[in-house]
This record gives sequence, C-alpha cells and structure tokens, in this order.
Amino acid sequence: EQNYPNPFNPRTGVRFSVPPAAGRDLVSTGGRDGQVSGVSEVKITVYDLLGREVAVLVNEKKQPGSYEVSFDGSGLASGVYVCRMVAGDFVASRRMVLVK
Repeated sequence: EQNYPNPFNPRTGVRFSVPPAAGRDLVSTGGRDGQVSGVSEVKITVYDLLGREVAVLVNEKKQPGSYEVSFDGSGLASGVYVCRMVAGDFVASRRMVLVK
C-alpha cells in the first residue's frame, strides 16, 4: 500500500500485506504431510532517486497478514524516495515524498 501521510515530515507509516504462499520461501508446518504455512521472506527497502539504499524497514520472515512499519526521514534531505517491497516472487515499489 502507499505510505501515509504522503508527503510526510519526518515520519510516515508503511502498510503492507503478506499473502498466503507469497512465493517460494515456504516453510513446512511439520504437523501434516504436504501442508505449507505460507511464511515468506519479506524485505522492504527505501532508496533515494539515485538508487542508493537509505533504510531497510523489514528484512525477516513474516506470516500471511497485514503489517505496518514506521519510517523516520528526519536524517534525510527533502525529496522523493522509493519504497520497494520484495516478498517471494512479489515485487512492488511506491514513491514517497519527504518535505521539510
């Protein structure tokens, strides 16, 4: 989802959802044969417009569901940033505007 508020100063929330079985990073539940829990490796990274990584918001395995993380841009210059999420085979990018 798009961050809110956008434009922001200096903090914004980034909401994201992990769908069941989002890609190939699946973990067996061990309880029943052939069942898969749907745990996905999720990475959310913020880049400046030159492609430099400025922050990693999430880099861990997540269960399917909805989440929200906070991004603090107080140490960054005003401008446009890109928030990129990778979860299994799913990749999405959103534009964020920091105004000081």
